Amino acid sequence: MPDPAARAGLIRLDKWLWQARFARSRSLASAMVAAGAVRLNGAPVSKPARNVGPGDVLTFAHGGGICVLRILACGGRRGPAVEARTLYEEIAPAALEEGA
Repeated sequence: MPDPAARAGLIRLDKWLWQARFARSRSLASAMVAAGAVRLNGAPVSKPARNVGPGDVLTFAHGGGICVLRILACGGRRGPAVEARTLYEEIAPAALEEGA
């Protein structure tokens, strides 16, 4: 039987970070979340199994800076980088302050 979260258009946070290519492995994504390095809609998250979906906003350190992005899709697999970029849109910190 399919996962109820998958039917609702949701995915585990660690799996999404891996599929969107923000972590090299799912276990590294899981460790990143468990360490409290990710915020979901402004609130710290420590459980890698937390479900996320389109419209959620993630904030975390990545590549020497802070990454703020809105999830557009859950994705079905870990594909090439071009495909991964369709799963999210980057949000400028100034846009957050203006309430966009």
